[in-house]
Amino acid sequence: MKRTIVLMPLAGMITFGLFAFMAFLIRNDQLTPIVEEPVPVIEVAQTPEDSEVETKPKTVLQPPVPPTPMPRSKVMPTQAGMDTGFVYQPATLDLGNSVSTGIFDGAPDTDARPIVQIPPKYPMAALSSGTEGWVLLAFDINPLGGVENVKVLEANPKRIFNQAAKQALRKWKYRAKLVDGTAVAQKNLTVQLDFNMET
Repeated sequence: MKRTIVLMPLAGMITFGLFAFMAFLIRNDQLTPIVEEPVPVIEVAQTPEDSEVETKPKTVLQPPVPPTPMPRSKVMPTQAGMDTGFVYQPATLDLGNSVSTGIFDGAPDTDARPIVQIPPKYPMAALSSGTEGWVLLAFDINPLGGVENVKVLEANPKRIFNQAAKQALRKWKYRAKLVDGTAVAQKNLTVQLDFNMET
């Protein structure tokens, strides 16, 4: 019992010492000081003062100096004698009774002849694949020589060159057929357009 009484003050001192040591450890002095960032300096740029407006004097353009006039000649021209008794007589041309007002009257009958032949454009798909072929077309020629009513009769291979052939044939121009000196239309004509890589 005496030993317990003696140890109690000792235990109290040890406990007090531990509390004091813990308080020492958690003091604010041991904390890392907070470093404050420097305040940025803001400079305000001022616009320069407006420069004074310089006025330049206007240049006055002087009119060009007129050239000196050419001296006039005082010599009077002389006129030779003129014969006013000449009378013009036009030559006469006797055509007999064969004169006609028609432009093509008396011209022989002729069939239509091509004047302008536009070659067809090779389709890009057929050109890249190396495809060759032909298209047989039917068409009409009007009295003015234009191509009308273009139709595809046969094609090899089918539907590859049809559009290119029809577009080219529509651009062709003909000298129309003449019958008794009058241009007439022709119908159901045929032509074959070939598509070859070599040409």
